[in-house]
Amino acid sequence: MKLNERLKQRDGGDKDRGLTSRLAGEEVTDPRADPLSHIKTRAQAALFAKLGSRLTDASISEEELQLFVAEELSRVIEDEQAPLTGDERKHLAAQLRDDILGYGPIQLFLDDPAVTEVMVNAADTIYIERSGRIEETEMRFSSKAHLRRVIDRIVSQVGRRIDESSPMVDARLPDGSRVNAIIPPLSVDGPVLTIRLFAKDPFTAEDLIQLGTMTPLATDLMRAGVEGRLNMIVSGGTGTGKTTLLNVLSSFIPEDQRIITIEDAVELQLQQKHTIRLESRPPNVEGRGQVTIRDLVRNALRMRPDRIIVGEARGGEALDMLQAMNTGHEGSLSTVHANSPRDAVSRLETMVLMAGVELPDKAIREQIASAIDVIVHLSRLSDGSRKITSISEVTGMEGDVVTLQDIYVHDFGAGTDDDGRFVGTLQPTGIRPQFTDRLAEVGVTVPPETFGAPEEAVTQLLKARR
Repeated sequence: MKLNERLKQRDGGDKDRGLTSRLAGEEVTDPRADPLSHIKTRAQAALFAKLGSRLTDASISEEELQLFVAEELSRVIEDEQAPLTGDERKHLAAQLRDDILGYGPIQLFLDDPAVTEVMVNAADTIYIERSGRIEETEMRFSSKAHLRRVIDRIVSQVGRRIDESSPMVDARLPDGSRVNAIIPPLSVDGPVLTIRLFAKDPFTAEDLIQLGTMTPLATDLMRAGVEGRLNMIVSGGTGTGKTTLLNVLSSFIPEDQRIITIEDAVELQLQQKHTIRLESRPPNVEGRGQVTIRDLVRNALRMRPDRIIVGEARGGEALDMLQAMNTGHEGSLSTVHANSPRDAVSRLETMVLMAGVELPDKAIREQIASAIDVIVHLSRLSDGSRKITSISEVTGMEGDVVTLQDIYVHDFGAGTDDDGRFVGTLQPTGIRPQFTDRLAEVGVTVPPETFGAPEEAVTQLLKARR
């Protein structure tokens, strides 16, 4: 007798008709009406009642919790006396284990390398981003309370809290994936969870070249800039891949240099051994104990850094970062949210004003022009792909305006293919940047063909300048 037939005999009738069970190894077409949902719900409630606060108790090791859950899980399934086969019991146990020790119905998305974002709009509405496309899934949390337990488990793992007095939080998963959670009263329809997933193995420059994010020549230019200690800003909108590119740029830093990273939530995955990671801290319940990015930037200057990497500049820390770049800490890296390189300059100017220091506009722009050498801009195109669309040099000031010149720009004129994907690539403009002389002084050479001009033309240009 099949599983659904046995369940009908036991629980009666047509209420579970026409549905499939993921516990029996098949995909659930409508998880809200899963024929085993009532068994799972009762078992889940019994487990949570027995486990209590152990699930968020930081003093209990993961191994102890795993063992305790395994023992209680066996007892609960036995107490249910459900008409399940051995395989069905294993599937039920695995699903309950995900709910209690993992992240419930979104666990399979977190394990899928093709998924880059998980968006839980409500307990019964889960979207994912896969290969640059957003799609709704059929997975569901059993209730708002279930979703809230998953959120509590995530934030407790990194020493954060979320409650009515502090109803939104930024956190991270153990693999570094970025988490944002917001709960009522700020979120009207219940808890909302957003997870930005990062690759288990960090992307390398070769990976981004294969994905079409950048080209080999542009990669060589950025590598030379990092090795030559240029100050670089990565700009772009939300979800364009700024952190991923920052991670790749950081990989070009020589192993013998001391690196200090400063982030709101640790996301960078640097491979160098001589790396110190700093993370900001929100205020406690009494509103005390907050440590901001700006505080950490100031402290980093006393830690003898060769390189300072600020995960994202979003406030007054921009002033301290620019001052560090202007006072002997060359080769610093950071990201900013902006729609273009020109907007990135404007954003930096606005963030300096957020520091509460009254400076003339021209003085701020002079700081920016003196500190920043290169702005690398990323865009998320309409086909879902993420690409570097420009690499610009900050050349100085003309009057009261910070001047930029494009070294590389994306060739949008190439159009799209039959699948609607952009076929254009990052192309050199033929302009030789001014910073190549600085790179040459420190022994970093950039071939003339990197800028799209034949070597003879560059030689003639240099002779003309002399």
